[in-house]
Amino acid sequence: MTTETRITAIHATPGYSGFFFDDQRAIKQGAQQDGFTYDGEPVMEGFDEIRQAGETLIVDVELEDGTVVRGDCAAVQYSGAGGRDPLFRAEEYAPLVEGPVAEALEGRDATEFLANAETLEELQVDGDRLHTAIRYGVSQALLAAAASATGTTRTDVLADALETEPATEPVPVFGQSGDDRYTNAEKMFVKGVPVLPHGLINSREKIGEDGETLLEYVEWLRTRSQELGPDGYEPRFHIDVYGMIGEIFGAPYDRAEVVDYFADLEEAAAPYPIQVEGPMDAGGRAEQIAAMVELREGLRDAGVDVDIVADEWCNTLEDVRAFVDAGAADLVQIKTPDLGGIHRSGRAVRYCEGTDTRAYLGGTCNETETSARACAHVALATDAAQVLAKPGMGFDEGYMIVENEMRRTIARRERAEQSRADAATDEVTADD
Repeated sequence: MTTETRITAIHATPGYSGFFFDDQRAIKQGAQQDGFTYDGEPVMEGFDEIRQAGETLIVDVELEDGTVVRGDCAAVQYSGAGGRDPLFRAEEYAPLVEGPVAEALEGRDATEFLANAETLEELQVDGDRLHTAIRYGVSQALLAAAASATGTTRTDVLADALETEPATEPVPVFGQSGDDRYTNAEKMFVKGVPVLPHGLINSREKIGEDGETLLEYVEWLRTRSQELGPDGYEPRFHIDVYGMIGEIFGAPYDRAEVVDYFADLEEAAAPYPIQVEGPMDAGGRAEQIAAMVELREGLRDAGVDVDIVADEWCNTLEDVRAFVDAGAADLVQIKTPDLGGIHRSGRAVRYCEGTDTRAYLGGTCNETETSARACAHVALATDAAQVLAKPGMGFDEGYMIVENEMRRTIARRERAEQSRADAATDEVTADD
């Protein structure tokens, strides 16, 4: 270790994230929207309002040579739901980062990303592991520090740590519309976004009492994509229903009524593929896996080609492994803030290799531009099936951040490879 690559200080500054924290349980129980907010009292522990401002903890890591790099601690929009860590309060956790976390990492060699990230994962305070948001944000800064100290890209640092061969083209980006599901979907069509629109179908009003409203929306997506998309455009529709199909139909999920509804969704999307995220919320990991296996088997037996995406109760690296091992999903969302250290998201993507489950590197609208860029490097390093456009629900900003970070990194890696090839040619010429 040279003195120039030593970590000398870690600082934490509370700030805002790209969206809001929402009390999912209160919303599912029927809280009514009042403009952008919700009427009623919160249900989830820690919430002051059903919808409240998202928070981040900005982490600066200083190196001996004066370089300062950044990571952002972030937690998902629906914190505390589906088995996730509780609501993240930046002011509360800032002393923890500048205290025990800094003490564990200061003086370490910044080039040793994986060792530093694992030290962070194993750190306990009063017998408890650190909140996932802290591990997520600090590990982003450690990744940036390693890239700076070695003069390479964060993609290369991760690829070395995870023993992967990075993608040479941008990973397909998944755009999310928020509640403005028509206008934002049209924006996505114009830009030729490969996977869309998320849709935020999180209430009976949005899905319809019998699911009819969602069917109408998917039909509109198909028609409008053909009108607005570029030549040769073949989108993949991805709808997040937040367990609402389960709310409408109930178990068992392999019965004809449920399977027929998915067949209707397939027909509404045709000729384009469609995947449905979080079809039900069964109340626990084992129950969710069993319900999704039941649904997948019912769809397979009926020849219905709709992919199922795991979200609820699939939070940690251990959860991802359990869903993949059970064959419970066609895709698993790797919800990056919920896995803790960013290298663990990469490991979750890798766990899908060689299985019939694809890896969707997701996260939340409630992140920041810093965490979104870091995740773009995870997507490239692992060649994930798709990566979420984030942060925010306005679509354009998140898509620009993630897509451009991947394009910029690929171009930089290509230039570096060309320089190495030119240098090798020059050396051979000189020897001759």
